[in-house]
Amino acid sequence: MNAPLPNEVLPTYERRPVPPAMLAALRERFGERCSTAAAVREQHGRDESPFPVTPPDAVVFCESTDEVAFVVQQAAAHEVPVIPFGVGSSLEGHLLAVQGGVSIDLSRMTRLVRLNPEDLTVTVEAGVTREQLNQAVRDQGLFFPIDPGANATLGGMAATRASGTNAVRYGTMRENVLGLTVVTAAGEVVHTGTRARKSSAGYDLTRLFVGSEGTLGVMTEVTLKLYPLPEAVSAAICHFPDVGAAVNATIQIIQMGVPIARCELLDANAVRYVNAQSRLGLREQPMLLMEFHGSEAGVKEQAETVQAITAEFGGADFQWATTPEERTRLWTARHKAYFSGMQSNPGCRSVTTDTCVPISRLAEIIESSVSEADASGLPYYIVGHVGDGNFHLAYLVKDGDEAERAVAERLSMQMVQRAIALEGTCTGEHGIGLHKMGFLLDEAGAGSVALMRDIKRALDPKNILNPGKIFVL
Repeated sequence: MNAPLPNEVLPTYERRPVPPAMLAALRERFGERCSTAAAVREQHGRDESPFPVTPPDAVVFCESTDEVAFVVQQAAAHEVPVIPFGVGSSLEGHLLAVQGGVSIDLSRMTRLVRLNPEDLTVTVEAGVTREQLNQAVRDQGLFFPIDPGANATLGGMAATRASGTNAVRYGTMRENVLGLTVVTAAGEVVHTGTRARKSSAGYDLTRLFVGSEGTLGVMTEVTLKLYPLPEAVSAAICHFPDVGAAVNATIQIIQMGVPIARCELLDANAVRYVNAQSRLGLREQPMLLMEFHGSEAGVKEQAETVQAITAEFGGADFQWATTPEERTRLWTARHKAYFSGMQSNPGCRSVTTDTCVPISRLAEIIESSVSEADASGLPYYIVGHVGDGNFHLAYLVKDGDEAERAVAERLSMQMVQRAIALEGTCTGEHGIGLHKMGFLLDEAGAGSVALMRDIKRALDPKNILNPGKIFVL
């Protein structure tokens, strides 16, 4: 493995501080929206990763594409790093200012620029969150299905190529972003893609920027696909004697071609944690939480097929949630699994990793990873979008306990190594950030990573766009 050992995860970088002349220009343009206050800088120097706070030298709250372009132009002139910031929900150290510089906070860019319900498209500014978008388009009978759990910004979701609970049916951000407005490393504004559903015109720049984690440009507007709200929605839960049975049932559901919208796994530990925090009273066994979209007849047929399949694998206590209130209660608990785990283990931080493998190999990797986690003695839990082969394993370690952190990192490394050996990926949706740079080399190979570096150098010759992430130049 090329991945670093736990004490080598965060490389040492030379900081490139903001010079007084640049700071003066930013303050003249932005006034109080340019902050060097310690609390503001610290807020923008952390995410949900286990890394220590690494603050920028300044934070600028932008409200338009032109303002973002101004900041980047200043950064280019002074060769100072810029790090795009949404709501800070990333898990792999994407937001840490490892070389100093300026954090560009896009959270005030919340305009819905253009809604075209007849074409099922919408253009929004990068600071709009997925929940805000769905509230805005609901009265048109539409919704945006990508749901990573956190109420992340759509710019951040595009930057990390997020997916989540609905990906098994609706795909990931890669499939649902039609076009972008991007500020390049030179401070120029470019537009990629169109509102058309397909194109053969030139290089696919949209897909180049989606998933680039802020290292190739700062996304300020995103054009997205929308979908009609389904006529009928039904959710169900089903408990299993062990994780392997739940995963094998999922594999059978997918291989049978059932168009299930969501299929989420919670292991017994995750169920116990969400019970404790959300008072659900669920049986504390491995559980599938599923959702079906379509017509009344179609949903009924899907659910009956799935119920029969789960019974073959020991599934029991199949329960329905047909009202919006019941479904919301279940999915809210699922989305709170991350914080439920930490709240149930006070003083702990979560070392969370995700992998994705071909669906036929999912049971193998989960069962091996569970065996290793049980043997370690660390508290942990598993949640997963298992319908597309993606799962998350969170190890809960005492904050500041380097020995426990080392064990968690070693287990994570072994799990990722197993995923790559099974022709999977080191990250299904979290991205590389700081945490998985070595794993990228293992997965893609030296030649591919060298090509990525060439692209980075061509688009960002001064290395100012979120430097130190994905790979080291």
